[in-house]
Amino acid sequence: MSAEVMDASDIRRALTRIAHEILERNGGPEEVVLVGIAQRGDELARRLAERIREIEGVEVPVGVLDITLYRDDIGMSAEAPELHETRIPFDVSERTVVLVDDVLFTGRTVRAAMDALTDLGRPRRIQLAVLVDRGHRELPIRPDFVGKNVPTGRRAQVRVLVEEVDGRDAVVVQEA
Repeated sequence: MSAEVMDASDIRRALTRIAHEILERNGGPEEVVLVGIAQRGDELARRLAERIREIEGVEVPVGVLDITLYRDDIGMSAEAPELHETRIPFDVSERTVVLVDDVLFTGRTVRAAMDALTDLGRPRRIQLAVLVDRGHRELPIRPDFVGKNVPTGRRAQVRVLVEEVDGRDAVVVQEA
């Protein structure tokens, strides 16, 4: 059984609100860069950058981070991990890096992303923006910006669909 908990307009409104919150928290876009966690966080980061450009008239740098080799569960499966490209064409040192991901669950992906990011430089601060926070943290990680809190059962699956990858925008919860 599955239920759509966000449609395209819900996602658009959530990203617009998050863009405003990022600007308010950081006093503008000057020292902010966005880094999306591959594979859907990067699309959301690009959309946030577009919202910030519309609001402030400033282009915020956007990068893509692949955390595959930083995961703590690598090697626990017989399957080879699928690698994506890391593209961060700017220095993260002394910048406010907003990590962007689609769903926050246990916190392990975010921990891996912070490890990967600090291998590239020493950010002044790292903030976390997620479209969906579903709870069930295993690590002490809390998002700074949240599109929607979606309480779920631990075994449920939360899928964020984005137009660029999936052909439509939606958030779907599938109960186990």
